Amino acid sequence: MKYGVIDVGSNSVRLMISENGKSLKKFLSTTRLAENKKDGFLCEKSSLRTLKAIKEYVDAAQLEGADKIFAFATAAVRNSVNGAEFAVKAKEISGVYLDVVSGETEACLGLYGALKGKDGAVLDIGGGSTEIGVVKGGKCVYSKSLPIGAVVLTQRFGQNYAAIKDYVNNAVKEYGKIPSADFYCIGGTCTTLAAASQKLAVYDPEKVDGYKLTKAEIARLTRELSALTVEERKEIAGIQKERADIIHAGAAILNAVAEYINAPYFTVSESDNLEGYLRYITEKK
Repeated sequence: MKYGVIDVGSNSVRLMISENGKSLKKFLSTTRLAENKKDGFLCEKSSLRTLKAIKEYVDAAQLEGADKIFAFATAAVRNSVNGAEFAVKAKEISGVYLDVVSGETEACLGLYGALKGKDGAVLDIGGGSTEIGVVKGGKCVYSKSLPIGAVVLTQRFGQNYAAIKDYVNNAVKEYGKIPSADFYCIGGTCTTLAAASQKLAVYDPEKVDGYKLTKAEIARLTRELSALTVEERKEIAGIQKERADIIHAGAAILNAVAEYINAPYFTVSESDNLEGYLRYITEKK
């Protein structure tokens, strides 16, 4: 059976086409749903951009011959006053139910996608939240989501890296005691930093997947990116132009977690919560 899975995140909307347990294609549209939120309400312009992308990806999945299409939303929708209203509009416009997942479920999705049944831990840095989940003995023994993400931090502090660093270094303490495990990292921040570390002029998923970002390299990249302007970041090989204005915030989160848990490295995974949600929803059903 062929599936289409749509991930509605704080920074982007993504589509995966999968068949027989294998991801065939992935698409991404940067819509910044979490941008310009006021008093907890999603911005109308950001919402319209995102709804348009959802409809386009439902249409694209149908053209790809998907037998079933699933869609899920994360922090931007679940943490908004009008999130439920947004989900209703998404269903009306696209015809596909939008599943708004909890932070704990989101952490589990990353585990399902990156670990593929193995034991380990996953750090998922998103636009609106960051999740950590740990599996031992085949069971999830830890999962926690914090409302810190590359988009929301940039929205709050702009390009003021010092303020972001102080805020994030304090926020990660809320993770408490995390069981020791081999850590994987998913999400656009991690894949972008892996590409930048390798100076990839053209993004290559095969070179990114499985790449080990060491603690020292994470610190170096964070220092470098935080010292540059947005325009200067766009000139660095591996940095997507659409992510140049928020990558300093994402890097700050990764660096803070690496310091907090004293991880020697993170293994970057191209398989993430898209694959995880498909496994979650099909096994649940």
